[in-house]
Amino acid sequence: MSTRLKEKEEKILKVLEALAEESAKGTPIVVEGKKDVDALRALGVAGTVLTVKTGGKSFLDAVCEIEKMGVPEVILFLDFDRRGKEGTKHLKKSLERAKIKPNTKLWRELSALVRKEIQCIESLTAYLHTLHKKLSA
Repeated sequence: MSTRLKEKEEKILKVLEALAEESAKGTPIVVEGKKDVDALRALGVAGTVLTVKTGGKSFLDAVCEIEKMGVPEVILFLDFDRRGKEGTKHLKKSLERAKIKPNTKLWRELSALVRKEIQCIESLTAYLHTLHKKLSA
């Protein structure tokens, strides 16, 4: 069993645990689409998860939806590809203008851990399953 892989798995699980805890405290999480929501649910995130790319919704629509919720902070958890990074940057600026704190800490941590292996949130469950299988072999 690779110590490096085990440490990586532990770090990823720690980020996901922190995400679930923040969500349970009432901090909404913003993802790109429905499959991302499904992936987070499968990983134990039970709180409010909003999508920004479903039903023709624009980033402005998403920011308005978040403003209506009256929350002081949201967690941005978009994909790790170019579009996800651009979307995160754009949403971050829009939320800051609306006086809502955009939390990207967990997204940055997870991105640094999986950047070379996966590009999207919806792939997380399969990636963790594969990682676990490698460690069990």
